[in-house]
Amino acid sequence: MNVDLFLNAEEVHQLTGFKRKTKQIQQLKKMGIPFFINATNRPIVSRSVVDGSAKAKPPKTQGWQPAL
Repeated sequence: MNVDLFLNAEEVHQLTGFKRKTKQIQQLKKMGIPFFINATNRPIVSRSVVDGSAKAKPPKTQGWQPAL
């Protein structure tokens, strides 16, 4: 089974509802979906972000602080 690491152009279109790259970028930002922009100004979305396999980062813990 060969699964691509990133969503293809059609999948990004389906996800955002837009075909224009600039509109896709705006919509991804609104949706809070992490992405990066490649050299052709196309938004690149990791498949793991939308299929739920991306692991959430554990909350950052602060070091011990004395009670003042």
